[in-house]
Amino acid sequence: MQKSPIAIVKERFKNKEGLISAVKALASDDLWIDRLNDDKGLPHVSNKKLLHLHDLLAQVKQEHGSRAKLIEAILAGEKRSKDKEYRTGLEQKATPQLFEIYKSSKKRNKPAAS
Repeated sequence: MQKSPIAIVKERFKNKEGLISAVKALASDDLWIDRLNDDKGLPHVSNKKLLHLHDLLAQVKQEHGSRAKLIEAILAGEKRSKDKEYRTGLEQKATPQLFEIYKSSKKRNKPAAS
């Protein structure tokens, strides 16, 4: 049976405040476009979404280092490195969206098994 999000938070981060501080530490300008509602902010986001965001940002930081490098990887995978309009569109997307685009592009463009 799968653990509940609160159990995972308590196991990995002790409490929600620890998880929020871990997400804020990863959400630097290199990985994150700040579009949070100032009135609510991260404390009002569910544990499940925060866990997903933390895991995603950690994976992007480990594999690519920054949003710019992730965008470059998407452009290289799609063979659209010179397409300025496509790059501009990607730069406006949030990091989770970019990572999903990267994963689907990688899956779509992998060489066929012989």
